[in-house]
Formats: sequence, C-alpha cells, structure tokens
Amino acid sequence: VQLQASGGGLVQTGDSLRLSCAASGRTFSSYAIAWFRQAPGKEREFVSAIKWGGGSTYYADSVKGRFTISRDNAKNTAYLQMNNLKLEDTAVYYCAASRSSVSGNYLSYDYWGQGTQVTVSS
Repeated sequence: VQLQASGGGLVQTGDSLRLSCAASGRTFSSYAIAWFRQAPGKEREFVSAIKWGGGSTYYADSVKGRFTISRDNAKNTAYLQMNNLKLEDTAVYYCAASRSSVSGNYLSYDYWGQGTQVTVSS
C-alpha cells in the first residue's frame, strides 16, 4: 500500500482543515488507518485511528471533540477533519496503515505517507 497525505496548510486558531490520505492498492479496506503528527523537536505522536471497517475510531485526548477521522473504502481514502485548530496542533501530519489491529504505537504501522504540514497561527 502506498499512502499520500494532503490537505495541510497555514490557518489561524479556530479554523478548520481536512486532511486526506489517498491509498493505492486494492486491499485498502483491510488496513487500519491512523494519523500521527510530529512537531519540531518532539517525538511523533498518535492523533487518531480507524479500524478497517470504519466502525471504531480512536483519538488522542488532545484532539478529542475537535478532530474526526473517517474513511471511504470505495475511494481508498481516509480523512482527518480538524476543527477549532490550536497553536499546539502545528506539526507535520502523517497517515499510516497497519495490517494488524489499531494501535497508538507508530511502530505497529507498516506503511506511511510522506506527511503534510499543518501550521496554526494566532
């Protein structure tokens, strides 16, 4: 599976963005998909994940209630809707795919997209 993340940009606090993760391959629907982010000087951190069927979603406490993960298996695409963005959301966002179950550990993911920059300014 090859992943390509897009949709990042420069926004102000309180704004919204929707990130997309487009996947190649016909087995996209069998993978769990997650979003991670990495800010300068910080470790990569888990943001959100969704199981292959889309029925179960998971969020980091820092984004719960503001971000929504979803997927459209017919389009081989996953999304991360980010609302009420805060300065601390500034980071490079990566999507990742796992053949096993959802995990908050980035080591559990087999495939990674190239990352998309999200910058939130005041």
